[in-house]
Amino acid sequence: MGAILRQVGRIDEAWMLGLARRRLPHWLDRAFRSGTHLGGATATIAIGLLLLPFSATRPIGLAALIANSASHLAAQLLKRRFLRPRPHLTLRDIDPLVPIPDAFSFPSGHACAAMAVAASVAAEAPWGVAVPVLLLALFVAASRVYLRVHYVTDVIVGIALGVGGAILGQVVTPG
Repeated sequence: MGAILRQVGRIDEAWMLGLARRRLPHWLDRAFRSGTHLGGATATIAIGLLLLPFSATRPIGLAALIANSASHLAAQLLKRRFLRPRPHLTLRDIDPLVPIPDAFSFPSGHACAAMAVAASVAAEAPWGVAVPVLLLALFVAASRVYLRVHYVTDVIVGIALGVGGAILGQVVTPG
């Protein structure tokens, strides 16, 4: 198992270095810098809370808050278990494009929270709402790699934890 993890780590590092060498349009920097905050605690908790007061959306809000809480707990436990340093701490010439919340990279809490809330909403919403919400969560996840604060595998595991949290939220939410 150790050899597989080392190989995945090398692939992650190669992707990160390749991305850092690319010169992309400044509007893309601005879009990712702004959009990444949609996966933060303020935005994801606010979405769940905003859905609670209305009887039609109360179960979705409750499911989203449960999903966000459960997946956040799992993500924080994994961060403290694996202690994977963020890309800028181990790779030369990699500077994060946004402030980082802590020194640990695995898994991505923003990707986790964004997907937990998006999948909770999408599970109960019509396709016209579900698809854009899920795409927005994937945009947040991609932003974490683009902004050089997470490796690709950090984001993939964060997304999986978010989906798992959403499933839990659906199962335990009444109605």
